[in-house]
Amino acid sequence: MKVYLGLGSNMGDRAFYLREAISALKGRSIRIMAMSRIYETEPWGGIDQPLFWNQVIEIETILEPLDLLHVCQEIELSLGRERKVHWGSRTIDIDLLIYDNRVSETEELRLPHPYLEERAFVIAPLREIAPELILPSGRSINEVMGDGKVYPLT
Repeated sequence: MKVYLGLGSNMGDRAFYLREAISALKGRSIRIMAMSRIYETEPWGGIDQPLFWNQVIEIETILEPLDLLHVCQEIELSLGRERKVHWGSRTIDIDLLIYDNRVSETEELRLPHPYLEERAFVIAPLREIAPELILPSGRSINEVMGDGKVYPLT
């Protein structure tokens, strides 16, 4: 299945955490197909905190959505992620954005990601690696801008 993951970090060595998360995904029935540049972005959710570095990757996997979510959460924990404040600072965040054409509305997993089209820090890197993508809403990725400022770093 084709899946898009959003990665973000705003604590410590942000480049290290993004790189290590991607490295940890490899070989867990996950193949990295494409990676966006890294973007520096303002925090989301109104909490005063350092700027984020964000990236989107396209993967292929045989894992079911919940299994993939659990792998992502294990990687977050292994890289020091603590869930103290909702939308607060974090060493690494790995979000399932789009999982093939699947929809999930469970307490544990919502697909597509509920804020996908609202966040420029997701839309800009996603557009970079999938410029022809039709979003689950039926809109072209090129029609959607999202909120917030994004600055490519690499």
